[in-house]
Amino acid sequence: MTRTTAPEAPGRLGEAIPAADLLAYLAALETWLDERRTELDRLDAAAQAAATPDVYTADLVLALSLWQAIRTRADEIRPVWDSGRADAVAREKISQLLWGRLDSGSGAALVSLVEAVKLCDALVVQLRTRLSFDPHTADQVARLRGVRAELVRCEDLAGSDADARGRVETLRGRLDHLVAQAARGADVSGPLAELETEVARAERDLIVASAQRRELRRDRARTEEQRAALEAREPTLRELVARCRREIAHPPRLAVPDVSRLGPVPDSRFELDAYAARLATVARAVETVEDAYTRPLRERAELRYSLERLAAKARANGRSASPTVRSGHVEARDAVEAVPCDVTLARFLVEQYQFLTRDLPTPEGASS
Repeated sequence: MTRTTAPEAPGRLGEAIPAADLLAYLAALETWLDERRTELDRLDAAAQAAATPDVYTADLVLALSLWQAIRTRADEIRPVWDSGRADAVAREKISQLLWGRLDSGSGAALVSLVEAVKLCDALVVQLRTRLSFDPHTADQVARLRGVRAELVRCEDLAGSDADARGRVETLRGRLDHLVAQAARGADVSGPLAELETEVARAERDLIVASAQRRELRRDRARTEEQRAALEAREPTLRELVARCRREIAHPPRLAVPDVSRLGPVPDSRFELDAYAARLATVARAVETVEDAYTRPLRERAELRYSLERLAAKARANGRSASPTVRSGHVEARDAVEAVPCDVTLARFLVEQYQFLTRDLPTPEGASS
């Protein structure tokens, strides 16, 4: 019976995946889920029947947790896919569900659905090898070929990580030694089973490490974008501060944050998290400074508008003929237009002018 391999996921994070590619992938994923659940149930039964079932518990629990996380995410995708009626926006959301991190514990939250599928397969291979009751009956050539294929995948996952590549090279050296031993007719079934287990574990570890590196690159790029956006706001903010200090009496006494003092964005996870926290503090400080210096300028503009509206009202109801009202208008206008403007005084004089321009009560008995 041919074992169903993990389906290749289409598209990438944040793009609307073509509907035809999604249809093929989701169908293959459902087939994979059904067959892998059946296989996990068989492995669970074999583990329970083993002499030492506890040694398999951790890997079985992790594999089943991964399978359940994948099953849950597939169920979340189904209503968004809507039997193929998903539009571009919905297909973009599906890409986020495929390539974004899973919302699950037991290690699944570290990886995407795509990586969880590969990790689950690696665990199944490891469990199948460890639970093999008669390794001598296995086709050693096929098993050696399978280990070599796993090592190729491990090399791809290792990338430029020197430690990971060294680990893979060590495993490859052991494989070459076993191949040479088998060619001379030696019984390598025991060492081969051990190597299969270690290679499967290495692939599992590298999948998780690859996901963490990708997440680190994504977080670093996002942090760099946020830093660049804050730096781009600095010139405008400094112009705002200069204008406020020039036009407003008693302006705020807040300094413009200097983003460059944070230094370059670091590469390590621990340092990046600390840097992102400091950057968030700077972003809040920028918002505080912008709001503090914008508020008096905005209030002055509102007072100017209110004064014009009140002057029009005074002309309409005849109150502008009163010398007191005219004097109040001049006094309020001079306060609003003064440079620097005392906003508190201007507000008081505009409110006073508002009181002066109120409609006078109609004498009792007069015609309206």
